[in-house]
Amino acid sequence: MVTIGDVAHAAGVARSTASYALSGRRAVSDEVRERVRQAARELGYAPNAGARALATSQTRVIGLLAQFMPDEFAPAMLQYIQGVANTARDSGYDILLSSDPEGPAALKRITDSRMVDGVVLLNVAEHDDRLPVLRAAPQPGALVGLPGDCTGVDVFDLDFEESGRTMVAHLHARGHRELILVSQPEHVIERGGAYVWRLQNAALETAAARGITLHAVFGSSAQPEIGRELHALLDAHPHATGLLLNNEAAAAALPTVLHERNLSAPDDLSVIGRYSDEFARTFSLPFSSIESAPDRLGRMAVRQLVRRIEGEVAADAPYVVRFVSPDLVDRGSTAPPPAD
Repeated sequence: MVTIGDVAHAAGVARSTASYALSGRRAVSDEVRERVRQAARELGYAPNAGARALATSQTRVIGLLAQFMPDEFAPAMLQYIQGVANTARDSGYDILLSSDPEGPAALKRITDSRMVDGVVLLNVAEHDDRLPVLRAAPQPGALVGLPGDCTGVDVFDLDFEESGRTMVAHLHARGHRELILVSQPEHVIERGGAYVWRLQNAALETAAARGITLHAVFGSSAQPEIGRELHALLDAHPHATGLLLNNEAAAAALPTVLHERNLSAPDDLSVIGRYSDEFARTFSLPFSSIESAPDRLGRMAVRQLVRRIEGEVAADAPYVVRFVSPDLVDRGSTAPPPAD
């Protein structure tokens, strides 16, 4: 078995230097780091996780708890997972992914067994039953998503209220006075998905303040249901000139719906979604959108978590709640409403 000593000898450095170069726990020069990594690759070296845990009381593993809900669009959730996993890897950590529907029990099992050095929670509900377990755990935790009580954890989320205001204000400035907002399924709110009503309420308040009629509805998270619902909405509100989408499945279905109705954006209907640029590329979506920033939020959560794990943040340092401001990516799908 190749050891860290073998890697150090091949790279011509001390054993401790080789360890620091591979773990990233202390600064070494770029030249030395690359020499050590090259030696490790050539020798086929892989750290012994058990020995490392005994020696350092760390596993170099981050727990990631994410659930794939049937009433949410799975490809969107995968982007958050990817953001967390990539940043963990770049920080020298592996990911232990748990999608166990029994979230509190799974979290307690993982933290009690010291399988991880810290935990990231996704699918955060307003009153999330995993949070008491995480607060009681010896490991630190970070959340992507805003709960009702942020005590004892670092929290990162998109500013959904400002996102709703931005979407409405953007179309108001172009002269629109009747809009449709399609949100996630109502079940998402019922189980605590506060981001849905945060955006919806802010959009409704902004519309009312600006004299805009806003029809706010909940949409399905899968085809063919969401396609039929979009057709029904456009039939029910023929004078609406703008469509706001806080529902990724609706955004993915809309190009087909517009084609079937012989409509185009922005000539017939202005459209603004809420999803990531990568999501837009994956589904070839031509619509302007609020960037949902899954990669950025994942990076922020993991980096803060690693700082707590490695002692860069004092144990008694205040926990943070940080919001990503909405960035409206203009893809040319909004314009003044068509003339009657």
